[in-house]
Amino acid sequence: MPKGIMVVQSSPADPAKDAEFNEWYAKEHLPELLKVPGFVSARRYRVHRGAEGLPAYLAVYELEADDLNTPLLALRERNGPDRATGAELLSADPPPIVTVYELLED
Repeated sequence: MPKGIMVVQSSPADPAKDAEFNEWYAKEHLPELLKVPGFVSARRYRVHRGAEGLPAYLAVYELEADDLNTPLLALRERNGPDRATGAELLSADPPPIVTVYELLED
């Protein structure tokens, strides 16, 4: 079964709401995302001091699926405009940077 990771760089829409952003991400967003078949784990990181100009946060999601597109499509379906609670806390300018990597060697 192919394995991969999805890497997401993001920031809160309003730096003054950083704590609210992190609470939403940890208590709502991650648990919902991990319900999507194919998403098996998640870890978050904050940019280290001195790395100005980069998105404030990085999330790494581990994927396991016969086709790595399957969990991504399922996530898109779940995150339709009527279901994206808390999305207003996520910066859209710049938007999150999402990259998927496929495992080469196990």
